[in-house]
Amino acid sequence: MTMTSEWVAALPKAELHIHIDGSLQAERMLQLAKKNNIDLPYGTVEEVDKAYQFKDLQSFLDLYYLGASVLREEADFYHLLMDYLLKCQENTIVHTEIMIEPQTYLANGIGFDIFMPGFKRAIVDAQSRWGISVLLILSLLKHTTEEECIEVLTMADGYPGDFVALGMASTEMGNPPEKFQRLFQLGRERGYRLQTHAGEEGSADVIWGSLRVMQAERIDHGVRCTDDPQLVDYLCSRQIPLTVCPLSNVRLRVFDKMADHNIIELLKKGILVTVNSDDPTYFGGFLNANYQALVDAFNLDKEDVLALVKNGFRASYLPEDRVQKFLDELDQMEAG
Repeated sequence: MTMTSEWVAALPKAELHIHIDGSLQAERMLQLAKKNNIDLPYGTVEEVDKAYQFKDLQSFLDLYYLGASVLREEADFYHLLMDYLLKCQENTIVHTEIMIEPQTYLANGIGFDIFMPGFKRAIVDAQSRWGISVLLILSLLKHTTEEECIEVLTMADGYPGDFVALGMASTEMGNPPEKFQRLFQLGRERGYRLQTHAGEEGSADVIWGSLRVMQAERIDHGVRCTDDPQLVDYLCSRQIPLTVCPLSNVRLRVFDKMADHNIIELLKKGILVTVNSDDPTYFGGFLNANYQALVDAFNLDKEDVLALVKNGFRASYLPEDRVQKFLDELDQMEAG
């Protein structure tokens, strides 16, 4: 089969690096701001789009938290997640692992008892309508204290079974892995899978620390690993997944342009790299747009695309038999 944009778009995919607040669409943001009487510095979709020209990670985070401030009621969280799951339908995402960041909501006086019922209702509806597979990741914020993160981890104890993994996001600078060693120990004792953002703005040393101090088994971003050949060899030999976000990396100036990105280099070295959208409404595209950007920049062939798509399932937290089911389906599409 000749590879076309339609063929790439139609492949069943997994997405492993998606911040649900980063999927908040401009129309929904403005609608919720009006409903909840939240003042925003823009009033039209065009003004929101203009605000999405970021200088760096911090300027993005400032806008990100402002956008999330419109979420106030259970129904708001239902619509936020359902809007993303509808995009999963459009992007043929059959399995997604979504980062939920309670501290963003707690700062606005919104507790687990408000956002979790909304999220859980959306997941049930999407699963019953389309059969989509959804897992949630408890994602905590590196720019806060370990004590605050442990408090939130304890709050999540009231929702046993709802989170499959513990992760961390926000800025790496000034927030080394050692700062959160006890947090990750507590997460491990609770049976969570462990992951963390590392090697986006931070150095290869941050990735090493995340693996050794936090004992993370999956690294979100991780593209700075190429600064250390020993780290590249370590990631490859142990098949530690990297959840890479191409459009995000270009928008936040990790790479100047897509052709400079190292994801294909990492793929060719045998590292378990995956393609994801990160914060798609802020960074210019959902999952299929990320794949297409790579195809266009690197003139990828069908084998390269399938390797990336298969890695998404291999790096997931799904049981092995479910992973194999998806891999078999992709093999059948390749043969056809």
